[in-house]
Amino acid sequence: MPELPIPGHFDPRRVGEVWRVPYEDRAREATAWAERHGLAPAAEDAFRVCLLAVDVQNTFCIPGFELFVAGRSGSAAVDDSRRLCEWIYRNLGSVTRILASLDTHHAMQVFHAIWLVDEDGRHPAPYTLVSAEDVASGRWRANGAVAEALGIDADYARRHLADYTRRLAEGGKYDLTVWPYHAMLGGIGHALVSAVEEAIFFHGVARHSRPEFHVKGDNPLTEHYSVLGPEVTEGPDGDRLAVEDAGLLATLRSFDAVVVAGQAKSHCVAWTIDDLLEHEDLRRLAECTYLLEDCTSPIVVPGVVDYTEQADAAFERFEAAGMHVVRSTDPIERWPGLAERIGRTPGSAP
Repeated sequence: MPELPIPGHFDPRRVGEVWRVPYEDRAREATAWAERHGLAPAAEDAFRVCLLAVDVQNTFCIPGFELFVAGRSGSAAVDDSRRLCEWIYRNLGSVTRILASLDTHHAMQVFHAIWLVDEDGRHPAPYTLVSAEDVASGRWRANGAVAEALGIDADYARRHLADYTRRLAEGGKYDLTVWPYHAMLGGIGHALVSAVEEAIFFHGVARHSRPEFHVKGDNPLTEHYSVLGPEVTEGPDGDRLAVEDAGLLATLRSFDAVVVAGQAKSHCVAWTIDDLLEHEDLRRLAECTYLLEDCTSPIVVPGVVDYTEQADAAFERFEAAGMHVVRSTDPIERWPGLAERIGRTPGSAP
């Protein structure tokens, strides 16, 4: 399907703002747009393309919100969202379905300050890194009041924190990071970026394609960067904390190409892609995966943390593993390896 023009309702100047999507207007326009450009229902696609939009939420993508991904440019996530919207509109006829993940949190989770205290009962500052050695030495301890509020045994909470930070280190993960309170369920930061939500809605009506929304990250005992599964799946007693999203994995396998974008390049996007490569039965997805490198950015807090190098190294590793790093302005039909697979039957590639 050739690239389409961008609909007149899209205003790139408003991508960094929060506003109400006029659904009725957009639905009428999407129907007319489909008729004008001869867009068929997505169910008729012979070659099925999935867009996996990772955590494109206000909390990460709107300046002034809790964990805005500014990158080194200072406006990275806004620029990424603008390019993502434009890519969706231009490729409306080629994208079969859009899957959007939603980072979803409560105050009392292991990566928020309230969970941890020092010997004087003080909480850590945002972006504090908590290592297994910090926990073993007593530098940081589980907050007994939180354990009680969640109905967790205080001794279990203590042992869990020690075991959890150890497992992160042994698994080559980042140390436990104390994040600012963000993506709070029920709050405005949890919502999708308005411009992106509008593009997803427009696509859904124009193509008769039902978008999917995947909630992740609400387990109080583990971080959940990857869309596909939590950082740690077992507790100190071998108890099951959380499981991988088998339904989402099955969905991704059903597409001929998976396009990945969103925030943040250094964390949720990187760990999602890592999960695709970690599992033997998912590695064959690599040749079918396309990473929109100009629609994702790393977390950078000047003077505090800068994950740019880690993010770039991760993308180099992904490309070496057979995934394709592309730009949103590259025509889909010119993406490497895509032309050779267009003739396959739906869902055959994975």
